[in-house]
Amino acid sequence: MAMLDGSIVNVALPRIGRELNASVAGLQWILDGYLLALASLILIAGSLGDHYGRRRMFVIGVVWFGASSVLCGLAVSTPMLVGTRVLQGIGGALLTPGSLAILQASFVRADRGRAIGAWSGLGGLAAAIGPLVGGLLVQVWSWRLGFLINLPIAVVCVWLARKYVPESRDETVSGRIDVTGSVLGAIGLAGITAALVEAPGRGVADPLVLVAAVVGLAGLAAFVRLQLRSATPLVPPVMFADRTFTLSNGLTFVVYAALGGVMMLLVLQLQVSLGYSPTAAGLAGLPITIIMLLLSGRSGALAQRIGPRTQLVVGPCLLATGMLLLTRVGPGSSYVGSVLPAIVVFGLGLATVVAPVTATVLAAVPDEHAGVASGVNNAIARAGNLIAIAVLPAIAGLTGESYSDPAALTSGWRVSLLVCAGLAVVGALCGLGVRNSVLAPEHVAPQGKLDLGKCLHCAVDGPPTHVRG
Repeated sequence: MAMLDGSIVNVALPRIGRELNASVAGLQWILDGYLLALASLILIAGSLGDHYGRRRMFVIGVVWFGASSVLCGLAVSTPMLVGTRVLQGIGGALLTPGSLAILQASFVRADRGRAIGAWSGLGGLAAAIGPLVGGLLVQVWSWRLGFLINLPIAVVCVWLARKYVPESRDETVSGRIDVTGSVLGAIGLAGITAALVEAPGRGVADPLVLVAAVVGLAGLAAFVRLQLRSATPLVPPVMFADRTFTLSNGLTFVVYAALGGVMMLLVLQLQVSLGYSPTAAGLAGLPITIIMLLLSGRSGALAQRIGPRTQLVVGPCLLATGMLLLTRVGPGSSYVGSVLPAIVVFGLGLATVVAPVTATVLAAVPDEHAGVASGVNNAIARAGNLIAIAVLPAIAGLTGESYSDPAALTSGWRVSLLVCAGLAVVGALCGLGVRNSVLAPEHVAPQGKLDLGKCLHCAVDGPPTHVRG
């Protein structure tokens, strides 16, 4: 539900912008309001699940997400939609952490590559099919239906969770929840995001931009200081002493930043510059859906067998190639000649890298601490999306309502793709440094001084409760 909603909003952006008379900054805030809440709160949400029950927090998150989606569908102005999107992000943060922690506890180490591949593939499938679903919903009635559709889905999710998902919590966790750290992290991300989004329109010297930048930097500095000094940090700094953990998270940041930028602008380019309807723009990305569905599980299993390094290098390179091919997409371009080849290469890159990088992050730490590792990786991925959406329009020269001008949008689109391709190449360089043995069944994550026994995380301690085969 959370992944589907994000990509539905992308395809609905042109209609939302026209109906609410939104500027480029307004469209950025509609996307970043959600991502800001999600990235800021996903770690503390995992801690709440540890303390009070993972299924309980998941159900609360689904109910919250469904209710806030209704409010999004009823929004009558850009500020109101941004505010309700922030509420929706809170719900997304509450429901997201538990799924991977439960999965991690349900399979023995040798089977996790394929299991995580299926998890990544279904998440990627939801994100990829979102533009098609969003396009259909927009054309059936309005962009509002893209939000309202979440209500019946939420009802089904709550029923399934209460009927089939057993309650679990971390009985060993102790200490208070780091609310202060979460608040500082949220303030830091909010300040930096506000400065980046508003600077192109207001000017770098604008008082609001300056205050936002100062508050954001101070918040992030205070967050880092607190994590270094706290006995129960949200983000244990010692985890980053492991090279593979650090590099795979670095790869996650730059690749998801590139993905966030491309997916935001692709649907705009297809609808504004090429004249596609919302449904046609959604159908254009259908090959990504098919490729992710067919190959993600196999990609995870392959990484388990041969090690992840090859896929963590080849995958980002394929993504960069697909992005460079997309630079040919402009007014008058044909789908078969220009859009389809780029989309296929792009989809192959996604299927190659997503499952292996997730599995690598989890395998780089001891099994009992996989929850905090997945939380950190999720937060880093969302932060990458957040920063890209805030920065790329300014780099591309898109301000005000220039996104509605095909010539200006195409020029900005091509500049953005070059930047995103460069980010993907940086991700490939990060992939070169990971330990290729990290997914081997006999691999033991380095212990060192990684004493996280008192840290807050969302993993399930102890042996798997269900073993496949």
